Amino acid sequence: MTELMSILNTPEFQSKKTVKKQLAELGIQKGDQVMIHSSLKSMGWIAGGAQAVVEALMETVTESGTIVMPAQSADNSDPIYWMEPPIPKNWHLELRENFPAYDPHLTPLRGMGKIAECFHRHPDTIRSPHPAHSFMAWGENAADWMSEQPLEDSFGKKSPLQKMMHADVKILLIGVGFDTCTALHYAEFAQDDRTTSPQGAAIMLNGERVWQHYECVDMDSDRFPEIAKDYPGDIKIGLLGQAECRLTEMRPLVNFGMEWLKENTKK
Repeated sequence: MTELMSILNTPEFQSKKTVKKQLAELGIQKGDQVMIHSSLKSMGWIAGGAQAVVEALMETVTESGTIVMPAQSADNSDPIYWMEPPIPKNWHLELRENFPAYDPHLTPLRGMGKIAECFHRHPDTIRSPHPAHSFMAWGENAADWMSEQPLEDSFGKKSPLQKMMHADVKILLIGVGFDTCTALHYAEFAQDDRTTSPQGAAIMLNGERVWQHYECVDMDSDRFPEIAKDYPGDIKIGLLGQAECRLTEMRPLVNFGMEWLKENTKK
């Protein structure tokens, strides 16, 4: 959608001020711990765009709270699995030897949206160390939650999600569905029958750039909307800009997801 079409499809003027008002109406307040998944274009035209949204979130939650967003860089992965788009097979070895090592400041996000990209640029945002499945956070718990994320346990018991499971974290989906709900990967990692596949990424190890092989848990976010549909807990629906939003508590949703996956094993 062009910017002109976005303006024409936005019935009233929108700004940081209007977004802050909507956040308050949705129930987001000072001191909250919030993990956010977002689509800026779904919100319509906003004066200041992604920057206005990020500032509205920060000024609402304040530094006494914590904002978390996924910061995944899925292209730092073995090209054998690449589909959108694939690269020629005779490039695979060259890519493994030459892809830049993960850097929390320089490595770009992939498919996370403009709001997340803007949030990444804030000087006080802290990004976790996983080369493909990182998170980023700002606020009171940012440094603690982002401090570790092992290669083979990116969404498990040694990941930022584990620490978030011990806090009262809210999940806010802005114009996106539960298939983007990264927290539900924790439920997958908790399954006794989980499977893994060989994976790789470019990282810095002992001061040198290396291609590191590791086992990655097989994940399927296409099942997450089914979990949310069956979830008996509260999912509040509201608006931010023109985008339909969903707000729910992380811990009860993920705990339900663990049991749901146990009872609904893949055939």
